[in-house]
Amino acid sequence: MAGSKTPYFEDIELGDEIGPLDTSAPDAGVVDFCSVWGNPMPNRFTDQVTAESVRLPFPIVPGIMSMAMMAQLLTNWAGPNAIRDLDLVFRQSIPHNQPLKVTATITDTRQENGENLVECDILMTSASGDRYVGGKAIVALPSKAG
Repeated sequence: MAGSKTPYFEDIELGDEIGPLDTSAPDAGVVDFCSVWGNPMPNRFTDQVTAESVRLPFPIVPGIMSMAMMAQLLTNWAGPNAIRDLDLVFRQSIPHNQPLKVTATITDTRQENGENLVECDILMTSASGDRYVGGKAIVALPSKAG
């Protein structure tokens, strides 16, 4: 996806797939994210004992970090300023150091308030297909006409 050209609105069809983005959240990446985010450590995202103290079986990926990973799929595809809405439902805790796959499927296209909008279902799963996060996104795309 990196380096690919932003698609034009006129070239999009219902059912088109976006992705996949194959990624993971390594321990060090979660620690770095929590540091930048300003979340004091240790916490349920970085420490086994703290995670168990709040009844989690393991340290988990922060929701906002998984949201950023899902947004990356969309910005890789449509550009850095394309996302208009990202509405997600967190279904399961996401473990560190596991392969994750983010995909999206286009479900609607429309022109609204001078923008070419593409709506899609977006999903983050494990390598074995466990659904971690799902939801809807709206992305603005350029027109061939400019």
